[in-house]
Amino acid sequence: MFEQFSWQSWIGLGAAVIIAIVAVLVIVGIVTVASRAASRRYPGLHESLGGVRRRARIMLAVVGIWIAVSLTLPAPQWRPVIDQGFRILAIAAGAWLLAGLMGLLIDRALTRYPVDVPDNRVARRVRTQVMILRRLGLAIIVLLAVGLILLTFPSVQTVGASLLASAGVATIVAGLAAQSTLAAVFAGMQLAFSDAIRVDDVVVANGEWGRIEEITLTYVVLRTWDERHVVLPSTYFTTTPFENWTRQGSALTGAILFDLDWRVNPSHLRT
Repeated sequence: MFEQFSWQSWIGLGAAVIIAIVAVLVIVGIVTVASRAASRRYPGLHESLGGVRRRARIMLAVVGIWIAVSLTLPAPQWRPVIDQGFRILAIAAGAWLLAGLMGLLIDRALTRYPVDVPDNRVARRVRTQVMILRRLGLAIIVLLAVGLILLTFPSVQTVGASLLASAGVATIVAGLAAQSTLAAVFAGMQLAFSDAIRVDDVVVANGEWGRIEEITLTYVVLRTWDERHVVLPSTYFTTTPFENWTRQGSALTGAILFDLDWRVNPSHLRT
């Protein structure tokens, strides 16, 4: 099949791919130098961009090689298959890059709210809300990427049009089937934005005393004093009373008991 094309055509294809890779490396080098220069004014910026640079390199490489192959491919009959493959790779790489950018912006914003301070109530509230928003954002990015990849197939587009026609009935059925899951998701969002509990709060829930270790859209992880992890659904904290010992501040009041002789002078003990 490939014998009908001259070797000059394949050399041209290889040269175009090499040029695309070199162009990507040049762009990445310029961005790296710029980030190092900017890190003098914004400490830690170059290190923070490490993961994003790797994702950007992959994204640029996919797009650059795609353009090079499309312009110089000596076998036009293979163009639809190759374009489809690169289209899927570009969508996946773009979603991965978008998730990395979102994580970078969130991490940089959280540096303004340190938790290693005496009164870290505001910082813990912000981190709790950001944790929920990050998970929600990642879920949206994944769903959009999967949807865009599926829509690149003509057969899926045809099926999608028929699904939209029956969207009303499907929505009702799906809503009834996922009622408990949706309730847990809304409960998780309510916990994040109502400030009822925050990450690292000390609570008494379900008869257990411990600290809130993780808050997700559907469940809350409570780490007890003996290092057990109790997983409770988010709906528990919206429907059941519980104690929050650090609701207004991070300081805790505890009781210490001493077994003493009756002849001990309390005033001397206080000093």
